[in-house]
Amino acid sequence: MTDLRKSPVLIPDAAPFAIRSERDQDVAAREALLDACFGDDRHERTCQRLREGRAPAEGLAFSAVRQGRQGRLVGTLRLWHVSAGGARALVLGPLAVDPSCRKLGVGAALVNHALAAAKACGHGAVILLGDASYYARFGFSARKTAELSLPGSFERDRLLALELSEGALDGAWGMIVPSGESALKPRTSRSSKTLRSVPHAA
Repeated sequence: MTDLRKSPVLIPDAAPFAIRSERDQDVAAREALLDACFGDDRHERTCQRLREGRAPAEGLAFSAVRQGRQGRLVGTLRLWHVSAGGARALVLGPLAVDPSCRKLGVGAALVNHALAAAKACGHGAVILLGDASYYARFGFSARKTAELSLPGSFERDRLLALELSEGALDGAWGMIVPSGESALKPRTSRSSKTLRSVPHAA
């Protein structure tokens, strides 16, 4: 069975880009892309409190790169472990795409690939804070988030969830809090101004 977390993915009938696991050498380009897409205040956003000091979920951090000799990073997406009112889940974000590639389907390809990889890993649910009209195409809705809250201010209609396993968020109630490993903890395996290009997940 193909490991979706590690295999580069070529997107058929689309722009010449591929999705692969995030690598150490992506960090500088990733940070620059996030600054360009979200602005200087991105570290003050509510969802950052779920990521601060934490490592992404194992094998669920992805980069989109242009094909060719340079392999320039044009998109990024990570998933993070959280407890959603007692239910184990992942939080999706930040999703960012280089403005020059905003019409090439990079964002949708990253989301689809990340969700497939999360499901293959046995995760039951994914939560995000984002534009409902954009994320509905992937199956996200506010149906299971009415009783959930975030550690900071947020717009209720932007708190969305997708169950990868039916009933994974049944009865979920209360605060969404981080539950992933510390970013400072050694990993057991190798990890591999504001411009808006897609309706981002913060």
